[in-house]
Amino acid sequence: VQLQASGGGLVQIGGSLRLSCAASGFASDYHSVAWFRQAPGKEREGVSCLRTYSNGPTYADSVKGRFTISRDNAKNTIDLQMSGLKPEDTAVYYCAVRFNRLLNSMCLDPGSYTYWGQGTQVTVSS
Repeated sequence: VQLQASGGGLVQIGGSLRLSCAASGFASDYHSVAWFRQAPGKEREGVSCLRTYSNGPTYADSVKGRFTISRDNAKNTIDLQMSGLKPEDTAVYYCAVRFNRLLNSMCLDPGSYTYWGQGTQVTVSS
């Protein structure tokens, strides 16, 4: 079971990046997928999550309207499109997957997820 995150990099304020997480070693029938981020000296925080059979994705207030999460079951990938990037978005971004059902209230909780990618650095410069 592996999750490989990619797409990070250095971008200017207001720019865009698309992160991708490729899953291997298991089928795409996991229940929940999510992106988290961790800035230096800070705790890991939930950015966005998407549960199977849910009404739609969940976003942290700080990224609503700027980030979009998506999953492609055929390719077994989970993407995060980020636009309008700000310096406070600078962090290492991680993708995560959970197979069992998950309450929406727990969707952005790092403790809810079993499998994690290795992280990809996003740096937004002024």
